Amino acid sequence: MSTMNISLPDSLKSFVDEQVSERGFGSSSEYLRELIRKDQGRQRLRGLLLAGAASAQGSPANAAYFEGLRDRVRKAAKSVSRG
Repeated sequence: MSTMNISLPDSLKSFVDEQVSERGFGSSSEYLRELIRKDQGRQRLRGLLLAGAASAQGSPANAAYFEGLRDRVRKAAKSVSRG
């Protein structure tokens, strides 16, 4: 694992220290890794949302669409229960 040194103003260091102790992190590194993972997830979600918004319009999500999904799930469940 690589290391990285960061400089924080005292107020931010105090905040990080509080979060570590109050939220049960073992160290400030664990806390920062969790923040980075969450940010990565947000960026992935944003990319997916933007790609979806830019894509061609699909079929409408109406009652028939959802009934088709239910049918597919029922069929998949039956095949799993048989196997």
